[in-house]
Amino acid sequence: MLPPVKTAKTTLIAALTAAAIAAIPAPALAWGEREQGFVAGIATTVIINEIIKNERKRREAAPEVIYLDTPRHTTTTSIYRTPAGRTFQSYSLSERKAIQRNLRAWGYYSGRIDGSFGPGTYNAVVSYARDEGYARSLNSTAGAYGVYDSLIF
Repeated sequence: MLPPVKTAKTTLIAALTAAAIAAIPAPALAWGEREQGFVAGIATTVIINEIIKNERKRREAAPEVIYLDTPRHTTTTSIYRTPAGRTFQSYSLSERKAIQRNLRAWGYYSGRIDGSFGPGTYNAVVSYARDEGYARSLNSTAGAYGVYDSLIF
């Protein structure tokens, strides 16, 4: 969509071009289709060129916009540093294996039962917590203990 014509100069050029195009049809009827298309192409080129010039001037005059709501630096938190990861490591090896076994028995975990915390265990715990209504509990260490205890006992 073309930007609206705002300046007096552009309005004047557009009016003159429109008048020139309106005056052309009488003699243009004697011309063939190629001549008429040529004149229409020139008129269109002049109008588009003026619109482009005005848009460039507007962009050069406009101040640079800086959006403050977009983050400049994104940081990611390792799954091992989450409350769920830290809490999992505080359990004994046999308890960690029991957690993985129960997650596997309920269809949440498909990895090895080795008692180590990794992406598979993390995703299984998050899915289990979401399905059981404990999703927000994983945001705190106390809540993560509650989720793991529900898996062990």
